Amino acid sequence: MPNEPTPHAAVLVLPRLRVQNANAISSPLTWGFPSITAFTGLMTALARRMGPDAGIRFHSVGVVCHGFEAQVTQGGYTRSFCLTRNPVLQDGSTAAIVEEGRVHLDITLVFEVTLSTALLDDAKRAQCAADVGECVAAMRIAGGSVMPPLPGALRRPPRAKLTLLGGDVEAQTKQFKRLSRQWLPGFALVSRDDLLQNRLEELRANAPAEATPPTLLDAWLDLSRINHRASLKAVPDAIAGEPTEVVEWATDRRSGWLVPIPVGYAALSDLYPPGAVAGARDTAVPFRFVESVYSIGQWVSPHRLADMTQLTWRPDYAPASGLYRCVNAFQAPTTDSYTPISFEE
Repeated sequence: MPNEPTPHAAVLVLPRLRVQNANAISSPLTWGFPSITAFTGLMTALARRMGPDAGIRFHSVGVVCHGFEAQVTQGGYTRSFCLTRNPVLQDGSTAAIVEEGRVHLDITLVFEVTLSTALLDDAKRAQCAADVGECVAAMRIAGGSVMPPLPGALRRPPRAKLTLLGGDVEAQTKQFKRLSRQWLPGFALVSRDDLLQNRLEELRANAPAEATPPTLLDAWLDLSRINHRASLKAVPDAIAGEPTEVVEWATDRRSGWLVPIPVGYAALSDLYPPGAVAGARDTAVPFRFVESVYSIGQWVSPHRLADMTQLTWRPDYAPASGLYRCVNAFQAPTTDSYTPISFEE
């Protein structure tokens, strides 16, 4: 993102969207909150529906989660997805069950946009926000349906809002701080690639010399789980009077709410021309076989973010490496203002 203010830069906020049955299987290795690529895909689809005549251009999207209700079985340590068998086949028999994960979400979407000169008028800008809100209400978000607000749940139904940003960076930062407090309580998903690299260096520094050096996959798995480590501690024996060694278990602490997330796709094949691959979903666009790319994300309260670039994700493409990736510019504070989360009882 550029450091200089963008002409007619604005923030489009779609507050408190209730999404029913969104896709909870975000990748072959992760489940839970939908992949961030689902929201950048929504941004692309929204831009196409609005069209160039709408006078609004989308650049990046951020998501703040207020509620998360996974459709899984309750009770016990192991959870399973609540599956359905429908629709009924033509002969009245039931169809085979296809495993799919679903989740109900309560989210706020924040888009970084630029506006045409025609939308500098307050009335036209409000009408544009209303048009975007109506358009999103008829779309799918991560495969889920957008539901209307519950009656009586809020004093005022949430409405889309398009805010024109100030002319300098300092004014834009103040506006973001004021807006971010409207997204509480909630948590924003940000990228923590730096923690993945730091963990890899720690694993390599502590690995035995004769062992195979750890890889990024080892570091990613280490950050994706709760690690319990055993250590020997000398304690005095009350009967023998001599110290004895006992095993003590400790759980690694994390500097925040870290989660493994998919952040894009890497090319597995050349880019084929439209219609060259049989069975492709869209025969009007080029086709390429890809696999998921993973990283580490962190859920952060919006009031801890400094500006829009730390909240939003933008799609990025590297033609040389064939990497399609969502990029977020979050930078952890220099002073550790996060309270470590302990999993010890």
